[in-house]
Amino acid sequence: MLNCLSNKLTLFCHSRPPSSYSNLKKCVALLATPKTDFSTSSIKLADSENEPKRWLSYNDVIYPPQEPGEERRPAFICHQKLNIKYSPKKMWYVACFVRGMSVDEALKQLPLVGRKGATIVRDTILEAQQLAVEKHNVEFKTNLWIAESFCGKGPVLKGMRRHARMRMGEIMYRHCHYFVRLEEGTPPENYYYSWPKTGPALLAQWVDEIRDRKIEGSL
Repeated sequence: MLNCLSNKLTLFCHSRPPSSYSNLKKCVALLATPKTDFSTSSIKLADSENEPKRWLSYNDVIYPPQEPGEERRPAFICHQKLNIKYSPKKMWYVACFVRGMSVDEALKQLPLVGRKGATIVRDTILEAQQLAVEKHNVEFKTNLWIAESFCGKGPVLKGMRRHARMRMGEIMYRHCHYFVRLEEGTPPENYYYSWPKTGPALLAQWVDEIRDRKIEGSL
């Protein structure tokens, strides 16, 4: 790479001064070195062998016909966005935030979240909503809720940062993958598991257990 660059510089230095604008453009083009000569980041991010493929395969599953009187199977759509220049630890907060929400409610709440990941999640939900209507026979795009929302670790690119006294430090450029599944219907009242008893009920249960206990050696 250095030999190629030195040859270009030698050719430029020994060439005659440009007489026109077109010749000037040719001389400048000699110094233009491709980006891939200096960095392999684009090659690593474009590696399709290590990208997750299983999540989108759920869209191709063909289910058997339902029996008469059986509860209707809701339609769903799985979508993903890969190689996001964002830390998976930061994306986790936004992914958990929208779980169990309806699509309309999530689109209202996400612009109020002061995080970069909120914009990425919002764009992914809009893309999944459009795919649900166009390719998965969902009649009303507002009749969808977020059944699953999570993120995964993507490629990590290492770089160098200059410090004082001619020292160098390592820097990590982290990427993540975001996955979402929209399901047809209304969201459940309690998405996460809730304790069956409330606080006052638990207090009454504890008082009853204390009153019914038997102290050994007493009358």
